[in-house]
Formats: sequence, C-alpha cells, structure tokens
Amino acid sequence: MSRRHYFARHQLKFLRHLFAFLAILALALGSAGAEAPAVNTDDLPWKKSIDAFAESDRKSAPPPGGIVFVGSSTIRLWNDLESDFRGFHPIILNRGFGGARMSDCTRYLERVVIPYKPRLVLVYAGDNDLAEGQQPRDILNQFVSLVEGIRGVLPATRIAYISIKPSPARYWLIAKIRETNELILKYTRADKNLAFIDVFTPMLDSEGHPRRNLFRGDALHLNRAGYTLWKSIIAPHVR
Repeated sequence: MSRRHYFARHQLKFLRHLFAFLAILALALGSAGAEAPAVNTDDLPWKKSIDAFAESDRKSAPPPGGIVFVGSSTIRLWNDLESDFRGFHPIILNRGFGGARMSDCTRYLERVVIPYKPRLVLVYAGDNDLAEGQQPRDILNQFVSLVEGIRGVLPATRIAYISIKPSPARYWLIAKIRETNELILKYTRADKNLAFIDVFTPMLDSEGHPRRNLFRGDALHLNRAGYTLWKSIIAPHVR
C-alpha cells in the first residue's frame, strides 16, 4: 500500500468517527433541551406581589363587578387607594406591582384583572417602558394588546388609561411622555368604553415643569399631595 493510500484510508476512518461523535452529541443536546424546564414568568421580580394577590383572594375572594387599578409602582404605592375610592364604589382593588411595564400588565391579566370580572379597569403603565428605551408607539401597541386581552373575555368591561405623569426624575423623557399620552388619547377616543384620564396637565406648573410638591424625595413617586390630586381627577370616572 502506498503512503498516499495509507493516509487517505486513515483520514476517512477518522472522519467517520468524528461524524458519529457529532451525531451522538447532537442527540444528547437535543434531549437535554427537550427536557429542560421552560422559563417560568412567575420567577420574574413580581412573583412576590402576584403571589400576595392570589393569597389575599384565597382568604377573601372579592365579588365580581368591582373596580381594579393595575399598573406599576405608582399604583402599588397608593396605600390609601381602596379607602380613597370606597365612597364611590364598595369594591376597589389595588393590583399594582412595582417596576411593571405595559407588557407586564398584559402578561398578568389572567392573574390581576380577569378573575375579578370588574366593571372598570384603570391602567397606569408606560413610565418604566420609556425609561427602558421603548418608543411611544410600542407602548400604544402594548396598550391595544391589553385592551384586546380584556375585551376577549370581558367585552362589557370599561377600561380607562391614566396618562403617564411628568416627574422631575424623568423630565428628560417629557417629549416622549407627551407623545405617548397623545397616541393613547387618540386611540381611546374611538371607543365609548375606553377613557383617557389626563393627570399629566394638572401636574405641571405655570412654566410647564413637574410640580415638585407632588412628589416624594426620589422625585419619581407621588406623595400624599400627589395622590390627593389624582383622586380628584380620577373620581369622576369611578362614579
């Protein structure tokens, strides 16, 4: 056997073993991928809040037909929300979870909205979305998805969007906040069961800057004066 044939024969043998090894490796990886557990969205930062809602419902399930506030920390930190609006309706539920974006509110509809069969849902989200780099039209599209998600199960439920607030800490986003609010306002005008609640304008001073006296020390979240203002603006929509 010539040297050339000898090396060609052993090269072919090597390649066969290599291909066999790669095939076995591919099967092993495929099996491991198939058996790997799917990512559980409940492992996200809001698990504690979502679980707390479920536990509260287990202890005392609220009757249907109430009013649900859902959204980010601006809703979650409204500690007196239920008492603030109980004079307008006996069933008020605070289902805010800190850091939530519009897409998160939509993702958890089956946990924080649908089970209560509310007659009205008030949504505050979009603030965090913009801060994370999303664009106004992205937030509009996500709000549309939220509306469709509720309407698909509860077609008679009214939905009100609370405009994104102008905060000193995020004043750099003021142009995008205005644009987002305007897009959602136009969308809600086309449906009698949708409403837009403008808290943005009353929170500005005479020079068009956020009124600092409405905010906590972090210049982002509302203080009691801020929530008192919100109550006066939102109340007509809750009656």
